[in-house]
Amino acid sequence: PEVGGAGQQKLKQARVLVIGAGGLGAPVLEYLAAAGVGTLGVVDDDTVSLSNLQRQVIHGTDTIGMLKTQSAEAAIARINPNISVETHTFRLTAENAPALV
Repeated sequence: PEVGGAGQQKLKQARVLVIGAGGLGAPVLEYLAAAGVGTLGVVDDDTVSLSNLQRQVIHGTDTIGMLKTQSAEAAIARINPNISVETHTFRLTAENAPALV
């Protein structure tokens, strides 16, 4: 009720870029998706491994070996299929950051 319809529309129009879909990025993506942020960008160049699962909550055993960006995209779609996800499967650097942002 504190957000209201107008606030939810602002969230739907918002764009957030999350650097990393690991220990911190995974729950951030989960909460942003649940909140209804309209476009989520995910930057990560790693794959899901078994050792990630206890702390990277959006990945599961069925995503081991998958790119974290793809696994995150699938998890976001399960939470809120109305969100647009932009995946960037590379490491953020000083050279590519300006064009990405």
